[in-house]
Amino acid sequence: MGRASDVASPLGQEDPSVRRAAKTAIGAAGVWLIGIAPIPRVYTEPDAAKRLELLKAGRVQWVLGEHLAAAGTAAVPAAFARLALALPAGRAKKLVAVAASALLAGAPLFVSEIATRTSDIEWFAARRGALWPFRTYAWLHVVALGSLAGALWSMRGHRREAAAVGLLATGTGAVLARTGDVVPAVFYLGEQIAAASLLRRKAG
Repeated sequence: MGRASDVASPLGQEDPSVRRAAKTAIGAAGVWLIGIAPIPRVYTEPDAAKRLELLKAGRVQWVLGEHLAAAGTAAVPAAFARLALALPAGRAKKLVAVAASALLAGAPLFVSEIATRTSDIEWFAARRGALWPFRTYAWLHVVALGSLAGALWSMRGHRREAAAVGLLATGTGAVLARTGDVVPAVFYLGEQIAAASLLRRKAG
């Protein structure tokens, strides 16, 4: 049974249960972003041999970072599911639940890829393997961002952040459709913007 502050908040006051869930979402996305930071050049280096050299030189940092990225990938959907549960019944709750479901569906695809990246750096350097798992994961994030934008738009006082998240969803979707690739960090930044906006949601 929750504490009294979790059951009801005075009208116009910050909602503590939503705030805790939003903080968790921000932290989880932050863990993911830290996880991809150790060897950033490996994601932009076009030459496979040079990518492999970077990975070999920073093998320990790479493995540790990828484990953090996997943890963040798994934690973000759980945090948004918790946000959906914390929000009162209505359009915003439904749309955050859609976002959480999309993130949950995509997480295993990326965690599986991360597992292969850490165990077989040659595979990752050469960019072997099927493309559909990453692209499915990416499109599910586009859906999640679009749903979060809709949720924020439906709430009074959150439309500026809704527009920002909506632009990210539209932009990344356009890039993904045109190139088949996208920088996943953009998704997590967008989700942090959405969660940060919900930090200041007022109850009632």
